[in-house]
Amino acid sequence: CEVRPGPEFLTRSYLFYTNRLFKAYQFYYWDPSCRDPSYSLVIKGKLRLRQASWITRGATEADYHLHKVGIVFHSQKAMREVAAWINQTSGEGCRGFLPPGRTWAPGALYELLSAKTERDCTAALGFAMHELSLVRVEKHYQPLLQPQQSGSQLVEELYLGDIHTDWVERLHYRPTGYQRPMQSAVHHAHPCPACGIIYRADEHHPPVLPLRAQPPMQLSGSWVSTRCEVRPAVLFLTRYFIFHGNNHTWEGYYYHYSDPLCKQPTFTIYAAGRYTQGIPSSRVRGGTELAFKVTQARVTPMDQVTVMMLNSSEPGSCGLTSSWSAGVEQDITPTNGCLALGIKLPHTEYELFKTEQDTKDRSLLYVGERPTDGSSPDSPDKRPTSYQAPLIQCAGASEEFSNYVSLKYLGKKDANGSEALKPLPVAFLLFIALLFLRWD
Repeated sequence: CEVRPGPEFLTRSYLFYTNRLFKAYQFYYWDPSCRDPSYSLVIKGKLRLRQASWITRGATEADYHLHKVGIVFHSQKAMREVAAWINQTSGEGCRGFLPPGRTWAPGALYELLSAKTERDCTAALGFAMHELSLVRVEKHYQPLLQPQQSGSQLVEELYLGDIHTDWVERLHYRPTGYQRPMQSAVHHAHPCPACGIIYRADEHHPPVLPLRAQPPMQLSGSWVSTRCEVRPAVLFLTRYFIFHGNNHTWEGYYYHYSDPLCKQPTFTIYAAGRYTQGIPSSRVRGGTELAFKVTQARVTPMDQVTVMMLNSSEPGSCGLTSSWSAGVEQDITPTNGCLALGIKLPHTEYELFKTEQDTKDRSLLYVGERPTDGSSPDSPDKRPTSYQAPLIQCAGASEEFSNYVSLKYLGKKDANGSEALKPLPVAFLLFIALLFLRWD
């Protein structure tokens, strides 16, 4: 069950055909467990892959054209709310989309967008498919789960462009980062109880995901990224957090890189401070609201470009003037942060957290999604309504994630000259894995 800014709760199922046509389902829900469907969208169009992205390394840029978008309501309440949005915010051609008092008809498909009639009533829903303009397919191999089996199985994941955190901006935003990946229906990670349910669904039969118990928020311990994370504005990083529940203090390491495999480090930020007791979120059901105060920070430049940038920064704005060198950590607390890196101290951020158990009973921690415009959630009204990629609790990290636990050593050589840590096998493809299915 995905959480988009707003918040919106949804699941997705996309089919790509050999003739460049695609058919996409987006299923929307009232609840964060994706068990109470609100409405479904069926989206048809054409996708043309262009070239490797000059902005987001490892991605392919694409153009898309929408032919049709239809909506099916799953309750009278959903029909009434969506019709009100469209009638209030759309142009003349959409104000009569559904007459007031229209009775809900189960299974009825209403046309929101048609390229033939040039009608488009999707803006009121905050709907856009700009995610298709940035594409990346990754392959890796997952060890077989059964103890008696050896070897591994192929896993393919599709990364599509990120959704802007500002509802207004998302309608014309061109992504430079990614959402969480979609799993291949054929070669997906195991176990995946939701995969088959979502794959078999359609606009008339939305998926209802299995009920999962929500564990209480337990922050104490160490949490680490499961993969190299790609943020908007060309940021590649991994994260490592330590929470001390006895005194509500925290420490965080942010390892920044210049490449989408997180093999070429640029700089590391260490931050520490205190956090408040969490309270249940009134906006995002299942989430917990906290406030984090950052009181100290240290920076370690890892390449010469970053060293030059820090040494040329304004005196007194980022550590000792002209004293930076590669691999040497420096405290930036005395200068109230580092202007060149956008760090201000002391600093308070209003956060949204959530913990979950995955299908292998490992503990996952979701931290609020950062604003797409690069700003900080430094006031309660800027608190996130969606989440970043999850962190995994180190005690529950299996062998496939052990490569990421000692993240600051990623890419370094050992005494034999080989890499001390190797990332998960990744193949960059310049095309989408197309399913040989009939276009209907």
